[in-house]
Amino acid sequence: MIDETIAAIAEMRSHSSSAVAIDAATALRTLCDREFDSTDQFRESLRQNAGALRRANPSHASLFTTMERLVAAVDPATTDISSAKQQLAAATDEAIAAIETGATAAAVAASTHFEESMTILTHDYSKTVLQTLDRADTEHTVYVTEARPRYLGRKMARELGTRESIDAHLLVDAAAATVLSDTVDVVLIGMTCVVGTQLYNRIGTQALVRTAAAHDVPVYAVGAAAKKVEGGFHFENEFRPPAEVSLEPLEDVTVANPAYDATPTELFTEIITGGSHPSDL
Repeated sequence: MIDETIAAIAEMRSHSSSAVAIDAATALRTLCDREFDSTDQFRESLRQNAGALRRANPSHASLFTTMERLVAAVDPATTDISSAKQQLAAATDEAIAAIETGATAAAVAASTHFEESMTILTHDYSKTVLQTLDRADTEHTVYVTEARPRYLGRKMARELGTRESIDAHLLVDAAAATVLSDTVDVVLIGMTCVVGTQLYNRIGTQALVRTAAAHDVPVYAVGAAAKKVEGGFHFENEFRPPAEVSLEPLEDVTVANPAYDATPTELFTEIITGGSHPSDL
């Protein structure tokens, strides 16, 4: 299961960084079902497999923190293999619960900003944004940018379209400025992670946020507290295959297809994590 999960994470079959972290933790827990000759062998296997899962997508902070947490959960002083496995199993349950409750807590905190009917612009696909709007349970008009070249915004628009309270609109990325200038009241996006003074999210986020700032439109980002990393994590961007941009080969042309970009946190009205003190910027 671990190898299959590594492949799935590397191929970005899941678009949610929280879901990726949960899948990785679940896979790592399968080590409890394997036979080991010693606790040292068990810990080394845990370390190696956690590292492989983490490297499958080095852009996800929640994946990084979850793998670090599970490796640290097995006490080096433990000499009984059963006890070591119990420590990993318990830590896995706690980590998954923390991820799930973290996203919910962020959505609950963010929903208070959307209790009145308004026009919202969002980008890409975010389960936490969906939770936020569901919690608010208010009639909204929501514009979703396509998030080319993978068109993840289409998935977001389809899910929003199933909500009776949402008037969903799908928007080509380049048209964001046209609605920000005179239609949109607020921007609400998810986030991959926050490292220092930079918020990393799917490509196109920075341009959208800077355009919103130019039009004095407030911008909120929402995500679990585990996505804010203070140290030990270095964000690595991913460059996707050129075929996602152009199915036909382009001679003498280099295709740039970065998966993420970085936006200064100072451009956000608020970054909401659901902690006791959301980052009020």
